[in-house]
Amino acid sequence: MVARQPLNLNGIAEHFDMTRQAVSLHVKYLTDCGLIVIRQQGRERYCEAKLDGLSQVSEWVRQYRKHWESRLDSLEEYLAKMKKTKKDARRK
Repeated sequence: MVARQPLNLNGIAEHFDMTRQAVSLHVKYLTDCGLIVIRQQGRERYCEAKLDGLSQVSEWVRQYRKHWESRLDSLEEYLAKMKKTKKDARRK
């Protein structure tokens, strides 16, 4: 939502079935990660997306995706081999 337009905490909270305090905590985490900045405008604080940090997240996910795809491919090969061995044993 804040990627499309800056919103204050109340504007964000009204879209979720949780307390304003819980939304505030989530916003804090996103702020700590550098994905949201908070701008003071008069008495209101507006959350704005700062999406340039997502490239780091994307790279991190890519590394782990590659790792787990390799591991799951190995598991798939092992299970296929076990299934074939089991089938061959039944035929005898």
